[in-house]
Amino acid sequence: MFIDLINTYDWKSTTDLIYSKTDSEVQMALKLKHRSTNDFMALISPAAEPYIEEMARQSQMITQKRFGKTTQLYVPLYLSNFCENNCVYCGFNTENKIKRKVLSFDEIKEEVIAIKNLGFEHILLVTGEADFKAGAAYLKKVFEIIKPYMSLISIEVQPLKSDEYSELIKQGLNTVYLYQETYNRERYSIYHPKGNKSHFENRLMTYEHLGNAEVHKIGLGILAGLEDWRTDSLFTALHLNYLKKNYWKTKFSISFPRLRPHSGNFEPNSIMTDKHLAQLIFAYRLFDENVEIALSTRESAVYRDNMLKLGVTSMSAESRTHPGGYAHSYLNTELEQFSVNDNRIVSEIADMIRSKGYEAVWKDWDHILQ
Repeated sequence: MFIDLINTYDWKSTTDLIYSKTDSEVQMALKLKHRSTNDFMALISPAAEPYIEEMARQSQMITQKRFGKTTQLYVPLYLSNFCENNCVYCGFNTENKIKRKVLSFDEIKEEVIAIKNLGFEHILLVTGEADFKAGAAYLKKVFEIIKPYMSLISIEVQPLKSDEYSELIKQGLNTVYLYQETYNRERYSIYHPKGNKSHFENRLMTYEHLGNAEVHKIGLGILAGLEDWRTDSLFTALHLNYLKKNYWKTKFSISFPRLRPHSGNFEPNSIMTDKHLAQLIFAYRLFDENVEIALSTRESAVYRDNMLKLGVTSMSAESRTHPGGYAHSYLNTELEQFSVNDNRIVSEIADMIRSKGYEAVWKDWDHILQ
């Protein structure tokens, strides 16, 4: 189990090791074709900051070689903002006094038709983690409604059981995004004091359930702003390596959400600058040429435009972070999880991508690369 592996690591010692990396270790990592997690440490260390331009150059070459000049676009549809967790950094925190909503099946159909009319074929279904409001039975019915309209369906919901994932796979589930948020076991409960998400080991075990269910793709990630981004990213890389070795039929993606304004008063404990985020994206691309890298509308339009050619393979577009929002404008931002940063409509983002000599696509990479 991955929990057994990370139990052999000490958080502080790992942090100290990353920050002790030298200029020569970075140079060596940049020369290699196949890089270990130790090389990844060097590439995310402060010692690598003078080499970010070289990292960007290599990242661009690797990305174009593996994925071509294409960027996958997807759109999130929030089905519910009910949540039983008390995550201190999230607008859906069960103790936040916000309006709550679960989309009805009729509303979902209207939303999906509106999204389809925007040109999307890839939809990401998002809920708060409240099994009693939007559990597996609800999701199964949602899939029945959506499947005729979408060629690729992903989810970001509460952890499910292996058999529940298997059932959704039969109905067209492609990708499951599940974020550990932070791998710092000692401080995990500070950010997740109540609810199912408060159980560190149980959440980690969900990735094993996903692997056993043979889901097509698993999305990993941390929430930048909770703990030192370098240390958390190293543990994410260790997790990625473990999952690739044990569940080799599954593909993987990495996301880098940074904290955005939300309902509540939590302030980041660790700041990831734009430069740091770029360094991390390049480091992941040099570490694993096959992993997909997503950049959401949490980031600014200018930043996403500049990162397009340098390692990113997919972007969300025209995102609404509250239930509904595409066909039902009355479902306003009082229901949202966080504020988006890039507010452009999908046609503007697609035009930007094409202006840079790339193609904007709405299908899974497996279809693109055949």
